[in-house]
Amino acid sequence: MKIAVAKYPIGQPADFGAFAEKQAAVIAEAADAGARVAVLPEYLSLELAATFAPAISADLGASLQAIQGLHGDWMQLYAGLAQAHGLHLVAGSFLLATAEGRYRNRSYWFSPDGGHGWQDKLQLTGFEKSTGIIEGGDALKVFEADGVRAGVAICYDSEFPLPVRAQYEAGARLLVVPSCTDTAAGATRVQVGCLARALENRMFVALAVTAGLAKWSPALDVNTGEAAVFAPMDAGFPADGVLARTTGEQVWALAELDFDAFDASRASAQVANDRDWRGQLAPALQRAVVNGFAPSR
Repeated sequence: MKIAVAKYPIGQPADFGAFAEKQAAVIAEAADAGARVAVLPEYLSLELAATFAPAISADLGASLQAIQGLHGDWMQLYAGLAQAHGLHLVAGSFLLATAEGRYRNRSYWFSPDGGHGWQDKLQLTGFEKSTGIIEGGDALKVFEADGVRAGVAICYDSEFPLPVRAQYEAGARLLVVPSCTDTAAGATRVQVGCLARALENRMFVALAVTAGLAKWSPALDVNTGEAAVFAPMDAGFPADGVLARTTGEQVWALAELDFDAFDASRASAQVANDRDWRGQLAPALQRAVVNGFAPSR
């Protein structure tokens, strides 16, 4: 399976038609490169806020309220692109209204047969909490793409091992991570989380990011990091765990995912964190005991 992860350049589309044209061009590039799965970044829906007056696009609450009217067009756009190109398309995330003045950061997975599923972001960052209007999700899912099970961890969620482990134990061997970070530290945290999840679970982790400046938006103002595809740091895979990574103005990082290689690498593994995971769950290791030092002789 070939996967493409985007370092998506945030723009300022004049209307939904211009946004749709950009998406069509970007996804066509991934499809032409042979991608069977294409992953776009977190907060992608907020680029649509640029289609409204500056008073709206400069205010997060007003932006979220305004883009709700475009949700149906969003669903139709990405469902159509997935079907037209015959690929699985993870359309970043859409901040969807769930109640009056409350929103969930939802990542939609569109399949080539016209279906879709979604995963809501579970853990909220400090910025998201401070808005007072974004809430975390309450369900963890795994999808199946061409016989391969995959999970979604939206940005900060990739930094938490237990939900991803639950996805692994449900059969996931691919984790896709739509992300948006505005500092080098944030980008590093997400990358380290992705590498750790690949190591712990012997799975592929595919990270998509936003890129560029969007001074008109309080959420998409500054964007950092590189899109990348990670693998376990063990026999049969790159020593640094990096299968592919964008550089410069490159939009897509592409990698071939060989899922059979997991079994081969486990057989000759230097370590096998996935196999040895339960060792840390021994009752004696669930709580640390404060200990004094014995006197030296």
